[in-house]
Amino acid sequence: IAYLLDAVGYGDGFHFSYKHFGPYSEGGATSTMTGALLGHIAEEEKEAAWGGIYSIYSVDDQPDNSVPPGRCELARQASKSDTVALELAATAVFLFREGYKNPWSETVRRKPMKIRNGRLNQARELLAKLRMIDVPKPLPDFD
Repeated sequence: IAYLLDAVGYGDGFHFSYKHFGPYSEGGATSTMTGALLGHIAEEEKEAAWGGIYSIYSVDDQPDNSVPPGRCELARQASKSDTVALELAATAVFLFREGYKNPWSETVRRKPMKIRNGRLNQARELLAKLRMIDVPKPLPDFD
């Protein structure tokens, strides 16, 4: 979600690079962990189906009326989506911005196990839905 917010112009100054699950920011990860340690962000650790551990972060703060509505809507829609579809969509956007002519094909090549059960189509549908949100820099349409 942080990467997609960055891609549409709502970034917080973090640099993203490609890692195992798609766009990743070391600075963003460090900031999130610091926020959890300071008690500003709640962290819930869970075990993935493949045996690894992942964290779900949440904030219970009251909504800030100064946050642009497009930022809130994109984050809300992305957070309600299937996590693997979100990962695939963010990866495709990242690859497009890195110059790949066919980011969906490259996403499939990098993540063949993740596209099962219709998730690639879910990712495409999610990206189409997110493109409809009014943001400073619209998400690319490379379908």
